[in-house]
Amino acid sequence: MSAGGSNGTSETRSLLHQPRQVWAVAFACVVAFMGIGLVDPILPSIAADLDATPTEAELLFTSYLLITGLAMLVTSWISSRIGAKRTLLIGLALIVVFALLAALSGNVELVIGFRAGWGLGNALFISTALATIVGAASGGTSSAIILYEAALGLGIAIGPLLGGLLGSISWRGPFFGTAVLMAVGFVAILTLLRGEGSAPRVKIPFSAPFTALRQPALAALAGAAFLYNVGFFILLAYTPFPLGFDAIGIGLTFFGWGLGLAVTSVWVAPLLTRRLPRTTVIALALPLLALDLAFAGFAISTPAALVVAVVIGGLVLGVLNTVLTESVMEATDLPRAVASSSYSAVRFIGGAVAPPLATVLADTIAPSTPYFVAAVAVLAAALVVVLARGALARVNGGVETPQVEAQAIALGDA
Repeated sequence: MSAGGSNGTSETRSLLHQPRQVWAVAFACVVAFMGIGLVDPILPSIAADLDATPTEAELLFTSYLLITGLAMLVTSWISSRIGAKRTLLIGLALIVVFALLAALSGNVELVIGFRAGWGLGNALFISTALATIVGAASGGTSSAIILYEAALGLGIAIGPLLGGLLGSISWRGPFFGTAVLMAVGFVAILTLLRGEGSAPRVKIPFSAPFTALRQPALAALAGAAFLYNVGFFILLAYTPFPLGFDAIGIGLTFFGWGLGLAVTSVWVAPLLTRRLPRTTVIALALPLLALDLAFAGFAISTPAALVVAVVIGGLVLGVLNTVLTESVMEATDLPRAVASSSYSAVRFIGGAVAPPLATVLADTIAPSTPYFVAAVAVLAAALVVVLARGALARVNGGVETPQVEAQAIALGDA
């Protein structure tokens, strides 16, 4: 997204001259977003070292995504009562504790359980980080958002790479690394982030995210996202197994995936939505993703082609994540925090279903079957959007403000 123009030099200067508390939150954001792809390179190692089946290893994604999604239903209720700083610190503390416990675990069942706790911490942190940076940054909202998006993109891209490097030593390495880095972030935020001021908090009712899904437009987008996330997480979580690479090879592959996703979510998606209606962008991008997934199915025995499919998938996923979440923010008159909580819960449940479904399909039918099922799910998501175009007419409104774009990028990629 762009904040530039003739004042680009002054904005760059403002961006680099931030209070220490902003850099503390930004650092924690990098590490939090690393968690998205951190375990990808070590899935085969976990299966081998802990005597687990591929399906059991995939449950590391399922527990993380399921709890993240369910937690999204209550994060706005929590933060509206205890404040942003406490919410950030609780989220970071949970990630530190559960990442460390996962690293020390002796069986896959414990790792699965501790990943669930990690997901809870991540949901609390991510849901609050953007507002914290915007509130504390110097140089205005645009500089704060650029910094936040830079942290997001860096975390998404580095996560798989760091996971591969540490995972080449031991599958426990990425968990220990996350615990240490998040502990540093916790101390930095605890000591550097000042109080939140005296402005009264607007308390969000506990039931708000649950009743929000009664809105037809929001329900349609959530349903489409559920199906789309089946494709997303089959590509992300299942591909390390047919690739057949070591941890570093998988890490490098998904570094390319994360880099592509970050670039298109931050820059390409806003560019497209300034020129085309959001529903048109979604209706074009979903079939492209389905074609990519089908190509992965046909190319499963050729690692180089499968790498290409992963990277192309990342490019398309970045656009879809951001545009779908932007659409959610415009689909109703509900507060954006409430709408995004409802939507995120449903889409993460779709992501939670996908990884073990993929390995079961591969074992019972053929290794390529998960990709073809993923392609069908993504096409079904496109059909939902097309059939609901009447209810979704309002999402094709005006251009989003930079802050709303950043919220869409963050919630889409979390």
